[in-house]
Amino acid sequence: MSVEPDPQVVAGLDAWRSMGALQQPQWPDATALDAVTARLSTLPPLVFAGEADHLRAQLAAAGRGEAFLLQGGDCAETFSTATADNIRNKIKTILQMAVVLTYGASLPVIKMGRMAGQYAKPRSSDTETRDGVTLPAFRGDIINDYEFTPEARTPDPQRLLEAYHTSASTLNLIRAFTTGGFASLLRVHEWNRGFMANPSYSRYEEIAAEIDRAIRFMAACGADFDALRSVDFFSSHEGLLLDYERPLTRIDSRTGLPYDCSAHFVWIGERTRQLDGAHVDYFSRVQNPLGIKLGPTTSGDDALALIDKLNPQGEAGRITFITRMGAGKVRDLLPALVEKVTADGRPVTWVCDPMHGNGITSASGYKTRRFSDVMDEVAGFFEVHRGLGTVPGGLHIELTGDDVTEVLGGSEEIDDEGLARRYETLVDPRLNHQQSLEMAFQVVELLRAS
Repeated sequence: MSVEPDPQVVAGLDAWRSMGALQQPQWPDATALDAVTARLSTLPPLVFAGEADHLRAQLAAAGRGEAFLLQGGDCAETFSTATADNIRNKIKTILQMAVVLTYGASLPVIKMGRMAGQYAKPRSSDTETRDGVTLPAFRGDIINDYEFTPEARTPDPQRLLEAYHTSASTLNLIRAFTTGGFASLLRVHEWNRGFMANPSYSRYEEIAAEIDRAIRFMAACGADFDALRSVDFFSSHEGLLLDYERPLTRIDSRTGLPYDCSAHFVWIGERTRQLDGAHVDYFSRVQNPLGIKLGPTTSGDDALALIDKLNPQGEAGRITFITRMGAGKVRDLLPALVEKVTADGRPVTWVCDPMHGNGITSASGYKTRRFSDVMDEVAGFFEVHRGLGTVPGGLHIELTGDDVTEVLGGSEEIDDEGLARRYETLVDPRLNHQQSLEMAFQVVELLRAS
């Protein structure tokens, strides 16, 4: 028996339209946009309300220190790279990291991709100028094209439909990979053995050998490895483009309440978390677990005001604060923020985004990050929580399963000259496959220290 929604609840889902919605494109044809969003509203949901509820319970456990979140994927997905190989490699990388972290933390790891919807990107300027020509900024494949021509840069509503269908096919592959034996613990462990064959990673041999012994011990005890052949894998993206999120919001027949069925988990970015803004209002009205990015200017009062707006009743697992302070600031700025929120008493899950506060431009002109800075912010995040007796609940990483060269350093020592070999991102630099696994082993060392 389905529950009828409250008409006021449904009407409230459109309150954002009268507010200041930042980071939205200027659609040239309102009629075309209306036709596309009407079509989107009739298409099947990409995820289901019960799955989002299941994730919320797991995130609540992470907030209590009973699980750990690993969220990873592209800075900005593109339609052209949504291939089976690319999707498989990203899932493989996250699964490999998760096995290492599960062992190191002795906790279940929640596996979440920045996948199947991460197609819109906030930009610091509405326009871009090259050689005296000014065009709309590239805002992600869901809005316009990266090619620098007037036709490519004009926002096109048809791209919302392409984003939906590409997300659906991505989720289809994710479900096949994570339930069909590809995610088997034994198989993932074999992949990590291959990683250890590289002499650059000899410092991690001891941990890898311990994991190997643990798995052989489980096998000797008759552990049911068939039960470890599948994993839960959740989708997430920044809930930026409200003309996409609104038509994919559905009323749950069990409760009569709205869920954003474009992803299990959506987050509000640093540029769109204004208390009186459209994004905070909209996502206060859906039931999904929510992330909120908090940068170095965030005060404790800012964080509490966001909780008041988005989770006034203090439901565990509803709010994940994703901090992005920068390696040089995290130890100074994070403690006061965590202390103020902890004193309030309403539960949140604290997650570290060590990528977005550590951007630099290389001598050769590439937008990049140093692996050492990324790891230093992670270390600072753990140190702060250890010092306060609070829980470091997870990591939020921009990564790819491919051997790109976009982040400086790591044991393979990518230098400025090396960036040019395979710099493929259209927006922000990502850890490659090897750097991602190296991070997992270093985080195990941090977990052990705490």
